[in-house]
Amino acid sequence: MFQEIAEPLFDLKLGMEQLAGNRTFKKILATLLAVGNFLNGSEAGGFELAYLEKVAEVKDTVHRQTLLHHVCALVTESEPRSSDVYSEIPAVTRSAKVDFELLADNLLQLERRCKASWENLQVVSKHETKSALKNKMADFLKDCTQRILDLKVVHRRVINRFHSFLLFLGQPAASARDTKVTGFCRIISEFALEYRTTREALTLKRKRDKHRERTKTRGKLITETEKFSGALPRPEGSAPVSPEAKHRTMTRMLTQDDGNRRRSHAVGASRGQSPSPRDHRDRSDDIMERLVELVTRDPEARASAPKTRKRSRINRKSMRRTLKSGVSAETLRALGLQKSAEDI
Repeated sequence: MFQEIAEPLFDLKLGMEQLAGNRTFKKILATLLAVGNFLNGSEAGGFELAYLEKVAEVKDTVHRQTLLHHVCALVTESEPRSSDVYSEIPAVTRSAKVDFELLADNLLQLERRCKASWENLQVVSKHETKSALKNKMADFLKDCTQRILDLKVVHRRVINRFHSFLLFLGQPAASARDTKVTGFCRIISEFALEYRTTREALTLKRKRDKHRERTKTRGKLITETEKFSGALPRPEGSAPVSPEAKHRTMTRMLTQDDGNRRRSHAVGASRGQSPSPRDHRDRSDDIMERLVELVTRDPEARASAPKTRKRSRINRKSMRRTLKSGVSAETLRALGLQKSAEDI
């Protein structure tokens, strides 16, 4: 019985410490209070913690999403590294399964049994002749009495700390004394479990949306995506550049760059200087920048015309084999040859 009483008290003390140090839980309460003040048009300093049971039931009128869904979305956007709360408060979950009123009754029952044991020991001592047995039983009862007294002190201090913790959470002093420990722990545990479920569903939905956006651009060039093409928008009213004009511009740029490179090389040779690899890299980078700028100027997809194979001629035999085999003048005219049969 001593162990059955001591362990739940320790879990309650540990659960209060876990809740007090949980930043995500504080952020959830602050966000829920801000949303409530915005919807009600008020400036309330707090709310009843029993309202956490209704957060998963209240829905908006547009998207039919719960208030918990919106709170979870706001918390995850503002705090990307926030936790799911439920996995960080295991002591509160264990305390929610304990009846602390029954625990207090067990403590009183244990105290009454100890007093009755002392009375029984006095009766046994009158008829017991062996002093060793009497001393052993007396020592055992003394140890039990001290343990029960210590357990009563621990129980009183833990319950007082629980009431102080309710005041820390903003609970009014009048209702803090009437709040049941088991009911409070059950509310927190169930809310944390629903928050974790909503958070996992929201995270999965975001991953699916991100994957869907990535599949939209699969198999496309980087210049064909909206994000890249929007970086260099084409001016309004400007006509699209034809492929011939692009080719002429590219040829002129490469020719001009080649002439500049030859002149710089000649000047460097006249001065007795050899061109450095850094100059070549700078010129190559300049050419690549111009190429990218020219390509991105018209990001529309190029319609690749299907290649058509030239139709083969009627007769694939060479003229040499034809002359050797012999051919008539009528056949030559039928084949469309320009020369006459007499010339051949």
